[in-house]
Amino acid sequence: METPLFAYTLRLADNALVLGHRLGEWCGHGPMLEEDLALANMALDCIGQARNFYTYAGEIEGKGRSEDDLAYLRDCDEFRNILLVERPRGDFAFTILRQFLYAAFMHPCFERLSASKDERLAAIAAKAVKEMAYHLRHSAEWVIRLGDGTEESAARLQEALADLWPFTGEMFEVDETERALIEAGVAVDPADIRPLWLDTVDRVFADALLNRPKDGWMQTGGRRGEHSEHLGHLLADLQFMQRAYPGSTW
Repeated sequence: METPLFAYTLRLADNALVLGHRLGEWCGHGPMLEEDLALANMALDCIGQARNFYTYAGEIEGKGRSEDDLAYLRDCDEFRNILLVERPRGDFAFTILRQFLYAAFMHPCFERLSASKDERLAAIAAKAVKEMAYHLRHSAEWVIRLGDGTEESAARLQEALADLWPFTGEMFEVDETERALIEAGVAVDPADIRPLWLDTVDRVFADALLNRPKDGWMQTGGRRGEHSEHLGHLLADLQFMQRAYPGSTW
């Protein structure tokens, strides 16, 4: 039986790991050298956050599982990441917009989590908030550049938005696992973040000449272990070495 704190910490770790892997897929494929390096650095930030959360999750669980065990030795239905981060890499506009939508949520989330009554979560968040501030600034600048750029860049960005928007609602879900932690001052209530997120999104979209879709039906399930086929393909790549050579270390 998972404790609420373990489940919450694992969700944060899984989000960071999966998104970090998606960003890492751009290494060597960026549209320019500077952006290739920027995407790789953001990937490393996410993976570093995942490592910290996984290490703590393993300690909470108390079964001796390490960060590597949690990252490499779980199957799809054991992952608790939101569906947004597991979407395929897509083109540059898709990647940048996803990073913006995610960072616009996680930056204020980490700001609030840094005041958590759980000292370990607070310490991890205090480091991560500085990284996420850069992710938000960098991706927002690119969203504006692409949206207010050429006809093609604007069209690609608007197409990416139509694809990604139905996956944003899952960021604001709260279940019984998190409600008790929120009331205890350990977890962050996403309801408090939503107006800040919408304000950031609307300000950047206005400069990018993007039309925000109307809210409607939203995709869900990732936080319960119900994933798309895309996560399976990602894990096949991510976990290959550990599966092929069990117990290997580096």
